[in-house]
Amino acid sequence: MRLAAKRRARWSISNLPDAGEHQSILMNGGVVEVVRLGRGDPIVLVPGLAGGWKLLVPLARRLAQRHEVILYSLRGDRGALVDSRARNLGDYAGDLARLIELLRLERPTVFGVSFGGAVALEMAVERPERIGALVLQGVESRFRVTIGSAIAKTVLERFPLPSDNPFVNQFFNLLFGGKPEPGPLVDFVVEHCWETDQSMMSQRLQMLEEFDVSDRLWRIDMPSLILAGTRDVIVPPHRQRALADHIPGSRFVSLEGAGHVGFLTHRTDVAQHVGQLLRSRLSLC
Repeated sequence: MRLAAKRRARWSISNLPDAGEHQSILMNGGVVEVVRLGRGDPIVLVPGLAGGWKLLVPLARRLAQRHEVILYSLRGDRGALVDSRARNLGDYAGDLARLIELLRLERPTVFGVSFGGAVALEMAVERPERIGALVLQGVESRFRVTIGSAIAKTVLERFPLPSDNPFVNQFFNLLFGGKPEPGPLVDFVVEHCWETDQSMMSQRLQMLEEFDVSDRLWRIDMPSLILAGTRDVIVPPHRQRALADHIPGSRFVSLEGAGHVGFLTHRTDVAQHVGQLLRSRLSLC
């Protein structure tokens, strides 16, 4: 399914250069793609398992109305010309810390979604002094393998699939918390998820299976916000609430009717909650 020209313009990245600043950052023997939007307190958005930074553009535009938003490419993303692949989530967290250092950001807000939430959590427990505030959506402290994730990982590992494969698209549809109505947002998600190589998706799923920060959450000492879609079937909301319960002083918010991609479908609400967190942080300074 492809977007009609007028609808594609609404969701595509094609008009982003007029509103944002593109940079190429040398890191790990290669080039990391960075896009900066807006002005104000900086927010670094950490991409999920598939789709890269472009999948976060609708949320970034909303947040950039009041903040500076930094998007960047993970190792293994298309266009991220980095020689070495990450071995684990610790490598991704190290990349994030290095990027913050290279951009000379002083304790920015770090906002990670799904796999990016795990990256943000890993950095928050290992280098809490580098983060001013933490926002997470669609993540837990220890990944639990489900039948769906096991099947997806096996298929991605063993069977080369054509782009826009109907079988894998069913897993992408689960990101919405059920079968979504066809439309530009669904097409946008599927299109950008397929920009991530299937071997990279499989490798990142393996990293999540080995991810566990449950015994290090006490180290997180910055203002924290956990956002959970009430229809998230990838990481159910009660498991995200458990994460919030174990992070000292964190705030938990339910996104009514949202699935795993609530950062897209409910981005206005998400931006509002993030704004409240940052205002409360400033009032404490």
